[in-house]
Amino acid sequence: MDFVLKTFSPGSVSQEKCDALLVFVNAPFSPGKDALSVLIAKALKAGDLSTDAGKILDVYRPMGFTATRVVMVQVGTGAVADVRKGLTAAYAAVKSAKPQAMALCFVQPASGTVLRAVVATLADLSYAYTTTKTDKIGRSVEIVTVAVSDVQAVRPLFARAVAAVKGVELAKEWGNRPANHATPKHLGEVAKSLAKFPKVKADVMGPKEVAKLGMGSFMAVAQGSSEPLRFIVLRYNGAGRTESPVVLVGKGITFDSGGISIKPSAEMDEMKFDMCGAASVLGTFRALAELQPKVNVVGLIAACENLPSSRAVKPGDVVTSMSGQTIEILNTDAEGRLVLCDALTYAERFNPRAVVDIATLTGACVVALGAVRSGFFTSNDALANALRSAGESSQDLVWQMPLDDEYAEGLKTNFADVANVAGRMGGAITAAKFLQRFAKKYPWAHIDIAGTAWKSGIAKGATGRPVGLLLDYLIDHCVTPSDA
Repeated sequence: MDFVLKTFSPGSVSQEKCDALLVFVNAPFSPGKDALSVLIAKALKAGDLSTDAGKILDVYRPMGFTATRVVMVQVGTGAVADVRKGLTAAYAAVKSAKPQAMALCFVQPASGTVLRAVVATLADLSYAYTTTKTDKIGRSVEIVTVAVSDVQAVRPLFARAVAAVKGVELAKEWGNRPANHATPKHLGEVAKSLAKFPKVKADVMGPKEVAKLGMGSFMAVAQGSSEPLRFIVLRYNGAGRTESPVVLVGKGITFDSGGISIKPSAEMDEMKFDMCGAASVLGTFRALAELQPKVNVVGLIAACENLPSSRAVKPGDVVTSMSGQTIEILNTDAEGRLVLCDALTYAERFNPRAVVDIATLTGACVVALGAVRSGFFTSNDALANALRSAGESSQDLVWQMPLDDEYAEGLKTNFADVANVAGRMGGAITAAKFLQRFAKKYPWAHIDIAGTAWKSGIAKGATGRPVGLLLDYLIDHCVTPSDA
């Protein structure tokens, strides 16, 4: 699906040739004498178009318009939530007609934030997964024209919105693929495919290279599966060589059975989504490749399966991480932190300006925050403010969780330097405290996306979060003023 930005004028929009023209009507509405204004004014006067935000009026081949269907969408004062609500209703009205060309216009000036929300929402509404289906009918929409009053004012944010969609959809694609179609090897191939873009490089390491690095914690998780692990290093070099990079670390458990501490069978199929942190890193690099911002970014993905077998790591086993710290594995289902800790140690070699890890880490975070906000953890105030701001600007919301030292007490053990779990209470926090031990040499944040990376039920599927947040963080907070 391609997006095109175009200048809006009330007189010309009626001549926009498309299958569906969606017109966002703000309150109060001041009509002109053009065909569009007359149509809206008549609909409002007759009460056919409600003044309640989110209401629509679908008109088939109205006189004076070249569009097959004109859908007037009431968005109240134009708040993002109301625009999303209206667009959702409007798309539902035209979806069955399988429109190929759509046009969206705002009768009053729209902010860049609203424009980004429209692009992201329409992409999400029209997305269709087809990879493992025999029926390859995907989204019908091929081109979307977005008409605004001032193209130059919104062009940068429009470009970012389109790039974010490309990144989100790459993350969705790989999050949605079944585990036998999204193995660690497959993720390595995706990384290599991103290297075709300017300024992007990819290195993919296998078991021998990882063993030489001493990643004993990562290898312990992988040893129960016949699928060989992959450690992926992506580089986006958009700034000078002397600029320290931001490092993004993604959890890439392509299937998580829980290992010997096996999970209940109900909904275990959703554990294919346990690599959504890795998918978000891949998606962010796709978006960076599109925008080419002046910033250096490294992506690290520790990818493997967590399965039970005669070779699998057992509860009570002690392993040695890349950092040299020993870990008693009390629960093999707390495996995400075991692969991430070695990746966090590896990140030290880049002398990073900041490291952000992204992981579907704990059910406790789902209990705490549900599916609205991702939880994030950091003791660095500047990094916390940047991530919070990026969450707001991208509408990919986060909430800061505590990191008090007292939470680490439960990680103490008689048999190693640290245990990998600390009981049920405050589980999202104790998981973060575990990771913090391996991230002391740079500013660090951990984002727990267990509640936001995918949806269950009838809408089951990956969301692509937090690609939007990561992209805004990198562009708005990591590009130095001299490079902007």
